[in-house]
Amino acid sequence: MNIPKGKKIYFASDNHLGAPTAEASRPREQKFVAWLEEIKHDAAAIFLMGDLFDFWFEYKTVVPKGFTRTLGKLAEITDAGIPIYFFVGNHDLWMDGYFEEELGISVYHKPQEYTFNNKTFLIGHGDGLGPGDTGYKRMKKIFTSRFGKWLFRWLHPDIGVRIAQYLSVKNKLISGDDDAKFLGEDNEWLVQYCKRKLETKHSDYFIFGHRHLPLEIDLNENSKYVNLGDWIQYYTYGVFDGENLELKKF
Repeated sequence: MNIPKGKKIYFASDNHLGAPTAEASRPREQKFVAWLEEIKHDAAAIFLMGDLFDFWFEYKTVVPKGFTRTLGKLAEITDAGIPIYFFVGNHDLWMDGYFEEELGISVYHKPQEYTFNNKTFLIGHGDGLGPGDTGYKRMKKIFTSRFGKWLFRWLHPDIGVRIAQYLSVKNKLISGDDDAKFLGEDNEWLVQYCKRKLETKHSDYFIFGHRHLPLEIDLNENSKYVNLGDWIQYYTYGVFDGENLELKKF
């Protein structure tokens, strides 16, 4: 993709709308919608890097109640011809066609490679990548299995969503609360993942969410790891102007 002059690419992650309650997250949702409104005038594309919702599950004919302002704004942006790319996170990994069909948003379940103005990017949510995190990796296999999803669908949505929302907040393997601090570069498993990737293929930028920490770490002279932070405490986002990527605060 060549970015037109005066246009930019935006990246944001980890809103966790609905946590700890829908009412408590409403001010954060309003702030996020205001950000979308502000950037739409010069956005060439928008990348949402997962955990937009604290829980999301698509039954065949039902999706979770709420988030009307966010979904409406996203539809408005795609209707205006601005592409939005969504990478599912560990809280909204059960996406199954709603965003594509209703909002015109491309949805990805694994990291993807892009080239913008001759700069190469590897982009993903970041959960379950790199060494360690074995407990979550086992849990994710169960949650994303056909049998696991089939079993959950048999629960009435009022029951299933309530159980999932409770676990989303209380279970540390899912919420990631234990990881919400900088561990040191040698112990950051996403940094280690990026360094291993560089052994076989160069990328100028590695952009991830999941960690809830705004981070910029030089991997070598030509590659940088960027974590986008969150929209709970930091309200940070990434912006690429065609030449450079930087983190900003809204």
